[in-house]
Amino acid sequence: MPDICVFIVDDDPSVRDSLGLLLGLRGYRTAIFADAESFLGAYASDWRGCILIDIRMPGMDGLELQKCLLELGCGLPVIVMTGHGDVESARDAFKAQAVDFLEKPLDQAKLSAAIDDALSKFESARQEHNQRARFIDLLATLTPREREVMDMIVAGGHNRDIAEKLGISPRTVEVHKARVMQKLNVDGIAQLVRLSLGAGDGLAADQDNAPTGAS
Repeated sequence: MPDICVFIVDDDPSVRDSLGLLLGLRGYRTAIFADAESFLGAYASDWRGCILIDIRMPGMDGLELQKCLLELGCGLPVIVMTGHGDVESARDAFKAQAVDFLEKPLDQAKLSAAIDDALSKFESARQEHNQRARFIDLLATLTPREREVMDMIVAGGHNRDIAEKLGISPRTVEVHKARVMQKLNVDGIAQLVRLSLGAGDGLAADQDNAPTGAS
């Protein structure tokens, strides 16, 4: 994946140079920043990869940068580096959703493992996001009645209960259910429920904008 990058944020030039060289030799694409402010100034929401952040830096420190990235909705996994490791700093880093906490001098094997784990998490999250986005788009293809049936299925309703509430036959419910599954490209009820729950606010907004009435 050529657009995947490891972003390095560290105020120590020797650390930046050694990390850039090491990771480059191991096949990682890198981008290097001397401080948190320059990273934030360049940051783009479509960046892909992970971030290596030093905790102690002049100006905005690494933990403050982590919190700022969370507020920006940044989905890049963060690996925290420090030459002054302590329990409180580690706890704060993990609270801000760091995927790992590495002490300097960095162990090369642990660093590579942490980066590979972070990139794997990023790719999984990206695929999940894309799947939810596709699911929300497909919701627009449902008729109002199909959407009604889907909502009742996700809420745990059985065919007879849904039929009674909607004043239709269980067989008609089954037909609507089959069409919902086909249109949304899901394999079963469990996947339908998982995607519906994972769609979150996008699903709610889509439902608010959906037309009312049966078809």
